[in-house]
Amino acid sequence: MKKFRKVLDGLTTSSPGGTIGTPSCGSAAGTPTAAPTPKEIDVQETLISENFQLCKTVRHGFPYQPTALAFDPVQKILAIGSRSGGVRILGRPGVDCYCQHESGAAVLQLQFLINEGALVTACADDTLHLWNLRQRRPAVLHSLKFNRERITFCHLPFQSKWLYVGTERGNTHIVNIESFILSGYVIMWNKAIELSTKTHPGPVVHLSDSPKDEGKLLVGFESGTIVQWDLRAKKADFRIYYDEAIHSVSWHHEGKTFMCSHSDGSLTLWNLRNTSKPFQVTFPHGKIQKDGRKESCKPILKVEYKTSRSSEPFVIFSGGLSYDKAGRRPTLTIMHGKAITVLEMDHPIVEFMVLCETPYNNEVQDPYAVVVLLEKDLIVVDLTQSNFPVFENPYPMDVHESPVTCTAYFADCPPDIIPILYSIGAKHKKTGYSQKEWPVSGGSWTLGSHTYPEIIITGHADGSVKFWDASAFTLQMLYKLKTSKVFEKPKAGEGRAAELVEEDPFAVQMVSWCPQSRIFCVVGISAHIILYRFSKYDANTQIVSLEVRLQCDSEDIITPSENENNPCFAEPGSHSPQPHHQHPLSPGSRTPEGAKDSIPCLKVKDRVVRVPPGYQSELVIQLLWVDGEPPQQITSLDINSAYGLLAFGNLNGLAVVDYLQKTVLLCISTLDLYGATDPYQRLTRSPRRNRQSTSGLTELTDNQQSTDMDRSKSPTSDHVNGHCTSPTSQPCSAGKPRIPMGPEGPRLTRRGPGRPPFRKAQSAACMEISLPVSHTEGHASRRAMLQQLHGVTMYSHDEHHTTTTPYCWTERESRENSFSRSRSSSVSSIDRDTKEAVTTLQFGESYGRKNDVLPGPCLWVGTSLGVVLLIPMSIPIDHEERMEDSVTVGPSGAVQMLKGSVLRFAFLDCSGALIQGPYEVWRDQNAPEDSDRPRRRKLVHFSPSSSQDACGEGHLTVVCSERQAKVFLMPSQSCLFVHNITESSFVLRADVVSVCNSVCLACFCANGHVMMLSLPSLRPLMDVNYLPLTDMRIARTFYFTNGGQALYLSSPTEIQRITYTQEMCDNLQEMLGELFTPIETPEAQNRGFLKGFFGGNTQTFDREELFGEAAAGKASRSLAQHIPGQGGVEGMKVAAGGAVGELARARIALDERGQRLGELEERTALMMTSAETFSKHAHELMLKCKDKKWYQF
Repeated sequence: MKKFRKVLDGLTTSSPGGTIGTPSCGSAAGTPTAAPTPKEIDVQETLISENFQLCKTVRHGFPYQPTALAFDPVQKILAIGSRSGGVRILGRPGVDCYCQHESGAAVLQLQFLINEGALVTACADDTLHLWNLRQRRPAVLHSLKFNRERITFCHLPFQSKWLYVGTERGNTHIVNIESFILSGYVIMWNKAIELSTKTHPGPVVHLSDSPKDEGKLLVGFESGTIVQWDLRAKKADFRIYYDEAIHSVSWHHEGKTFMCSHSDGSLTLWNLRNTSKPFQVTFPHGKIQKDGRKESCKPILKVEYKTSRSSEPFVIFSGGLSYDKAGRRPTLTIMHGKAITVLEMDHPIVEFMVLCETPYNNEVQDPYAVVVLLEKDLIVVDLTQSNFPVFENPYPMDVHESPVTCTAYFADCPPDIIPILYSIGAKHKKTGYSQKEWPVSGGSWTLGSHTYPEIIITGHADGSVKFWDASAFTLQMLYKLKTSKVFEKPKAGEGRAAELVEEDPFAVQMVSWCPQSRIFCVVGISAHIILYRFSKYDANTQIVSLEVRLQCDSEDIITPSENENNPCFAEPGSHSPQPHHQHPLSPGSRTPEGAKDSIPCLKVKDRVVRVPPGYQSELVIQLLWVDGEPPQQITSLDINSAYGLLAFGNLNGLAVVDYLQKTVLLCISTLDLYGATDPYQRLTRSPRRNRQSTSGLTELTDNQQSTDMDRSKSPTSDHVNGHCTSPTSQPCSAGKPRIPMGPEGPRLTRRGPGRPPFRKAQSAACMEISLPVSHTEGHASRRAMLQQLHGVTMYSHDEHHTTTTPYCWTERESRENSFSRSRSSSVSSIDRDTKEAVTTLQFGESYGRKNDVLPGPCLWVGTSLGVVLLIPMSIPIDHEERMEDSVTVGPSGAVQMLKGSVLRFAFLDCSGALIQGPYEVWRDQNAPEDSDRPRRRKLVHFSPSSSQDACGEGHLTVVCSERQAKVFLMPSQSCLFVHNITESSFVLRADVVSVCNSVCLACFCANGHVMMLSLPSLRPLMDVNYLPLTDMRIARTFYFTNGGQALYLSSPTEIQRITYTQEMCDNLQEMLGELFTPIETPEAQNRGFLKGFFGGNTQTFDREELFGEAAAGKASRSLAQHIPGQGGVEGMKVAAGGAVGELARARIALDERGQRLGELEERTALMMTSAETFSKHAHELMLKCKDKKWYQF
């Protein structure tokens, strides 16, 4: 039991400066402030540092920039390598593992040790790695680094422990898989080719052993040379010199012929009886022109030649199309007999692999599917049906179907919400898939004991929103919502609207969801908000549009007060909102095409529309153009279903909307929220004295001096700092709901000087920053980062237009820029040319003024200057009164000040428990009416005073900003604890989360640190440097949730989930799927006695005898360096700790020992059976030939 002595007496108030000012001891962690009238609070903080540990759990989505593909035909698991050094291993749904090479080098090739539970990876840094897959978190057992040669191709024969490695110099080396040591046996390029050959054959592009004889190795060189090397005799059996470069080779299973694909789009078939010329040359897509010549075709990058028992062979290849057909999509061609099927792909083909029934290359292959790895998708084609349908992919590979722009993560959701969303979404699933089961079915996965309903929401650049079931470390799409259906489509050719059609006007900027009431809000990049209600019934509805005029026509200069660190606030109790004033238009606000005024960026459908079951739009709120100036993007949003209110803010001010009555209650600038309690002295000036004419998002101004001055501003002077004065005084017209009836929509024309109404969607998938080279890069990077993080741009009508010009959105996906650490900032270093944005909002039951006795509905407002404001509201309680009477809203002034922009609010009772916000219980408004049970709103309230009998009145408010966290007491507004989170960086994401039956404050900083602070004392519990180099994608998508989990977009196509609790780290082994399951290796087919007797069977040979150290000697030490890995038990010690980890290791060791014993027993039994059969046949043959004469044979 920890006791904190704090101020609890609300009757004895301190001076305003003491209430608002930063305590002198604020630099210490969790330092209490001075209190004139102390009263004891007993808060039992149960969280300790040992409760926290940070580790990755699972990664969802499509592997970003894939490079390689492999499949284990016995275990039936699939591996995908990527350019960043990652490896994804997939099995049955639930079996999904991500591995990462420490070097980060691109994966060139993957080779499974078939049915052995191991994987070999060849990377671009010329290193081979052996991964142990017999544990749930694979680890590297061995590595082999080549020093003098570059790896180009690898081949591992089935049931062999010797890996063939081809190099760029044309040499072929052999590696022992067990010890990962090079053999002394080397096939040198100059030995493989004839001595008379004057040119180098080029890199090795193919290696394979002959299906007829494992002692013969086929080596393909890039130049077109093919050599069959006799491993025993150490000489070439034959050499083929072809004019066209070779890309791939594929054997017929009998080992008598093989097929090659070439750079001219041709396929050549070679017979071993005559290697002087190809047995057959075909150009599958090359037609004969009028002059008799063949069309020139693109290279065939890969070919696979597979035989079938029941039909003719399959020849499957990628590429080979003719050059004259420009714009054709990438294709996969399937030649089956005389039938040629061309499958067009949406993305370029990286690799494909044919799945066959047998792992033996000398048996009839019987292909049943082909896996096609595209640049941005993974598909599997069913070869057993004539129309070649694709399988329905059970993995969430379409996270990036449209670039992800925002995320949200909800743990411990109501248990009924997932089945309902799934039942609605299942009605809209695509059809036409293969009816067979997904062929990648390896591994095992069971539902763990630590499972609860989890939902992930992703917003996308095309305006779509996806709901995903994220329970038990899986990800399955439940429901997809298209927000663009609310609006009319922008038509090309109307004025200059054609410029905007290709952009993303519907891109989702943020979402707000109440799982209990099922109310959902979407904020779009075109300064619009859509409110949705959930219904299980379809309906005909008229979308109500509400237009809000929230724009500044003048600007003030912020001048820090004399008492900068402790600005004095007047007592806000008697303050009333300031009246709005109309400001005359400035001549500079008109554009050459005429000033736009009072029109939104998009046009809402003005007709009755039929909406299907699911989320149905009820209200659309749009900000308007004012005097030729586009609306600023929305930076904050909160909705409360119990109050029936929605609040949002941007760079100009704040608006509160009653969505039940469809009216605007408050539309006010940030400055007017202060009234007499404004902590800054603001001097009015001409609103456009620094206007400069620019015509693009990245076009530099001629006034380079102003750009340099802007770069050298304080790190706090980001885009969201500053203020603005009151908007134009038209709140009445703004507050009326509008159902547009006119035939013409708003003109989507772009004004000349200034910014467009919306830019191309800044997807979180490709958010990077081009930072200028400057001595003030630390300041500039933070400014640019925050501009993109909050979705606000600094080309407003009263700015230089130079703030954003050094920073441009890029579509480059190859690198991720890091952000420089900005220096510490304080309130005294505020830019004079910036505005004050509303950065966070929170509805809740609180005390609007210091002298309040009972809590009531309030809206907490946080600004970019670190100011916390409180707005009390009066809401009718009765249902009928609530629908008829108006809600009164009255700002009461500033409450607290923090360093940096305010990011998060949370409320605790005096026992330290989290107070949930009130909500309305969900009711289906489209359900058939029941006369016995009238439809009324059912509200659930969590009053701060409901559990305060033992602790007294009041509650605790937690406020977190970019640099600071504070806990203060309501209603006295006394600061109890303050903690400076960071001095050298700034917080990007902060959430108050429930974990281990308690609550804590979770923070993610721009320097990559993840921190946990106890509540209410703000005692540091964890500080881990998790992501040393971060970028905008991670900054915009990082999200903490309850239960010790978090997520972020680790690449443009992948979602990475992490945990920050020790309990989940300990149980991680149990929750993940098993990659390896003991399966008996299928037996080779019996080829018959006579066929084997007359030499038709494959010839086996002892590779150990040829490649071992005794016969081949040792390889040169300078050629390659062996690096021991951390796999096996060592890797498992890292992955799992404690008693659970020890038990898991013991269990896996026993399983492996039992498996080996079982395999030994099975092999012994098979040998005995084989011996008995052989003895029986020999005895029968002896009896048959016993009495025959020699001439009778």
